[in-house]
Amino acid sequence: MLNLPACPQCTLENTYPDGDNCVCPDCGFEWPQAAVVAEGEEAGGPVKDVNGNPLTDGDTVILIKDLKVKGSSIVLKKGTKIKGIRLPEGAGDHEVDCKTEQGAFMLKAEFMKKA
Repeated sequence: MLNLPACPQCTLENTYPDGDNCVCPDCGFEWPQAAVVAEGEEAGGPVKDVNGNPLTDGDTVILIKDLKVKGSSIVLKKGTKIKGIRLPEGAGDHEVDCKTEQGAFMLKAEFMKKA
């Protein structure tokens, strides 16, 4: 279900979707619902590890499973500690940028836990 924001005109939270628009029944203001979806995608939210803990730049994480690196014979082993991760903006589904002994990689946060 789409989490609709408060009305930008009267700031009341009694809003509902109507076709392609959001409507505030209290003041009658209407605005495009597509703008609400785009704002939510841009904001994204915090990157979280497998346990739901939020990750930040500089954190140390531990891999929770063996990860095969596409296009090579490298395997990042379960239990590997990775220090000083970065969370770049707009990285797609690979949210974490990190450096290991095998090289620099972009990994998914679902395969790591905060140390």
